[in-house]
Amino acid sequence: QVQLVESGGGLVQAGGSLRVSCAASGRTFSSYAMGWFRQAPGKEREFVAIISWSGGSRYYADSVKGRFTISRDNAKNTVYLQMNSLKPEDTAVYYCAAARYSGNYYSPSTYNYWGQGTQVTVSS
Repeated sequence: QVQLVESGGGLVQAGGSLRVSCAASGRTFSSYAMGWFRQAPGKEREFVAIISWSGGSRYYADSVKGRFTISRDNAKNTVYLQMNSLKPEDTAVYYCAAARYSGNYYSPSTYNYWGQGTQVTVSS
């Protein structure tokens, strides 16, 4: 069982930066690939980024590539999403998720555990 708690969301102006964090409970955190998704009002949850259990592999949605960076610290059971050059269209609730097994990382169904989400609002 893995419990995930996001933090660090907030209000930022367009062009600004924000870092959201996801703290995980449990001793098996390092066994999971960790992903970030986001969901804007009236839209489906969409993939943002994923990092492998070792941190050696990272993939990003085209919409955030070059602006967002995912990282993890297995000693702290925490995964981060550094968001730079934020745009109003990045406004959403951001969720972290843990995947025990490999699969289609774009699909929410691949992930076994989810956090409750943290709101990120980018003003124009």
